[in-house]
Amino acid sequence: MNPLKRFRRPRLATQPPQAHMTWASQSVSSTITRTGVFLKKQLWVWPIVAVVILSIVGYFVRDAIETTIKGNVSSGLQTLVELESEMLAKWFTVQESTAESLANDSQVRQTVYKLLESPEAGSPPAAGADSELHRQLATELAPALAAHDFAGFLLADNRKRILSSSHASLIGQSGIDEYDRFLDRALEGETFVSTPFPSVVMLKNSNGQTRMGVPTMYVCAPVRDAAFQVVGVLALQIPPEREFTEILQLGRIGSSGECYAFDSAGVMISKSRFDEDLILLGLLPDQADSRSMLQLLVRDPGDDMTQGFRPDVRRSQLPLTKMAAEAIAGQSGFDVDGYRDYRGVPVIGAWTWMPKYAIGVAMEVEVAQAFRPLVILQRAFLAIYTLLILSAIAIFVFTLIVARLQRQAREAVIEAQQLGQYTLEQKLGEGGMGVVYKGRHSMLRRPTAIKLLHADKVNEGSIARFEREVQITCQLNHPNTIAIYDYGRTPEGVFYYAMEYLDGIDLQQLVNQYGPQPEARVIHILMQICGSLFEAHSNGLVHRDIKPANVMLNRRGCQPDLVKVLDFGLVKAIDQDDRQRPSDDGMLTGTPLYMSPEAIQAPMTVDSSTDIYAVGAIGYFLLTGKPVFEAEGIAQLLQKHLEESPVLPSKRSKIKVSAQLEDAIMGCLEKTRAKRPQTARDLELQLSRCQAAGQWTIEDGDRWWGRHDRTSNDKPIISPLNAPINASLSGVDQVAKMDQTLDVDPNDT
Repeated sequence: MNPLKRFRRPRLATQPPQAHMTWASQSVSSTITRTGVFLKKQLWVWPIVAVVILSIVGYFVRDAIETTIKGNVSSGLQTLVELESEMLAKWFTVQESTAESLANDSQVRQTVYKLLESPEAGSPPAAGADSELHRQLATELAPALAAHDFAGFLLADNRKRILSSSHASLIGQSGIDEYDRFLDRALEGETFVSTPFPSVVMLKNSNGQTRMGVPTMYVCAPVRDAAFQVVGVLALQIPPEREFTEILQLGRIGSSGECYAFDSAGVMISKSRFDEDLILLGLLPDQADSRSMLQLLVRDPGDDMTQGFRPDVRRSQLPLTKMAAEAIAGQSGFDVDGYRDYRGVPVIGAWTWMPKYAIGVAMEVEVAQAFRPLVILQRAFLAIYTLLILSAIAIFVFTLIVARLQRQAREAVIEAQQLGQYTLEQKLGEGGMGVVYKGRHSMLRRPTAIKLLHADKVNEGSIARFEREVQITCQLNHPNTIAIYDYGRTPEGVFYYAMEYLDGIDLQQLVNQYGPQPEARVIHILMQICGSLFEAHSNGLVHRDIKPANVMLNRRGCQPDLVKVLDFGLVKAIDQDDRQRPSDDGMLTGTPLYMSPEAIQAPMTVDSSTDIYAVGAIGYFLLTGKPVFEAEGIAQLLQKHLEESPVLPSKRSKIKVSAQLEDAIMGCLEKTRAKRPQTARDLELQLSRCQAAGQWTIEDGDRWWGRHDRTSNDKPIISPLNAPINASLSGVDQVAKMDQTLDVDPNDT
């Protein structure tokens, strides 16, 4: 039975270095143990633990999956953009080959030579458009134009003057910037395909309407004379919205993937798949023939315009997208970490630059589509997290409800005053963990003290501790050790044990109420304590909390001053692994006023000498009415136990103390264990050799109990069995807290 409220170990401001190091070195194992016990008790914690574990696993799984997806996506994007650029290159080669074939055709060359030499060449349309040479050239080119889907042609001399064309308005023109860019390269002897540009003549658009500025492009080939000198340029007009755009549209994947081309100015020269959206975003005019080709700049707006963002500067002042900037700089590459496209939408992409044609080709997919499997995985993990957290909450609430119902059931049993075969009659005392009632066995009718756990303190740790106290006490049969009769548990979960009912007074109350005791009586009491402890020590047990409040003085069966040692709840097994209560390792356990130096410095090493030190302190208290040391705080008190020598009892006591008894008590209070009596039996024999030993007779005891056991109304003036739970703390205020048991148990928190 633990008579006093349990306190957590204090933080000692004046701890000695050795003690401080001991506690610090043992705190980690103690913390781990407490954590294990906590997790074992709290079922609702496991879903939270699962969330943490799942988070860690999910992080690595997500990272692995993301790395794999990014690798696959980047490989696919690069493959697609390479395939698109190769297809464009092949198409360009075919167009160039056709143009070269026509430019080198003998009939075409003869007609071209005549046009170059004819005075009608380059004349205004009214004079030369219907000339025989123009018709002849058109007739010779017509089969190839029809076969290869060319929209027209033009012939220019080496001064870039247009000599003939399928568009009469162009004949005689020169210095047209849109044409000069590709005529210059052709006059240098290069055959190539120009990038799309707005037409300078009236052409039909995709809707069949005749307009200027319709996208067009030319494939050019130089025309050479007999000396292989370039004398002109034959250019065949290509409608870019047909094969050129169709090739790029083959790269569309999913709902957002697109492939498009752009020129060195960052202008899109193919058709975007989002033309309708671009009109709604205000990036294209709201007209029937609006198209992204040649009208949209591939620039970064700064944020997602599809989500309502609008830049505060003109489109032409915005920077190129990351992709366009790198491609125009001649750097092919890819980005699977994400960047903004011309709409500001996060995308991933791959790109390449075709330097011969000054064209960039890009393949882009929205991040949301590309990493959709990853998003699904994240949502799955989030759903699991949510379920686990909800499970934890549900289990926690259910645990609280069940615990509340169980507590109410236990309280109802106690209120009913019936505990198995025992009837509760009177509450004797209450402590931090339990309460003691006086009761009677329904059959034996024998007065019994019944200790039961508080209804709100029932848990695995408190039950284990409760059972341990019973089991250890039952192993001891010495007449000076309290006897246990029974142990049980009601269907409602009330744990209790029945012990002998002690109608007496503890030593703390004895001194507080009646002052220091005679030397003979002190010896009589100490010898009985030694007898109880010797049996415990012989069984490998250390009490660890010997103090006046845990020793009862009784009159039993006509035997006055019969001592009963109580409260074996803090017992520690010597030279054994204390598996029943591993949380004790490294703890400061006991009562500061009666704690030995080794119990302060190295709690794991306590042995029987610790109890002998406490017996000496009890003897000191009985003789002087004061504890061995007095201090203003627990830290100072423990420091004195470690360093100071006690004042001799004879100098503090108002009664005479013999040298023999004083030597015995001071021997128990030695700082070094080797200097103390080695066993409780040795101390008992030393006490028995004192001159006053045996002088406290049965008659003396009867007289004392006769004077103090009755009042005028024949009721005991001594509270029965008060000590085991509520030992008196009356007396000097400064020692009140120091007379309370210290024991940090994770199950009590």
